[in-house]
Amino acid sequence: MALSKTDRRQRIKNRIRKVAHGTATTPRLSVFRSNKEIYAQIVNDETGVTLVAASSRDKDIQSAQGTKIEIAALVGKSIAEKALQSGIDTIRFDRGGYLYHGRVKSLAAGAREAGLKF
Repeated sequence: MALSKTDRRQRIKNRIRKVAHGTATTPRLSVFRSNKEIYAQIVNDETGVTLVAASSRDKDIQSAQGTKIEIAALVGKSIAEKALQSGIDTIRFDRGGYLYHGRVKSLAAGAREAGLKF
């Protein structure tokens, strides 16, 4: 029997999570993409704490006009700025089982552009 979309994504997500484990020195940038919005958070998996979060629902980003890909780039820049302010400059990227394409790729490019290294 064929896997459903969500089962397939969950398998990929588990496979990525084995490699991209966030620590205190290099936390994990986790991405969640819904049909309308995109969310990103930087997580320390050792303590289970979210260090920094940003989404397309934030007040400054929500007022911006543009395509979903352009807004994802703004979210990437926003989370990178917040991370650099809190002393995080190197992260591990967790695409959450999504293809590295479109909005996910745009978010990663925005974060790199703003100064995060991964």
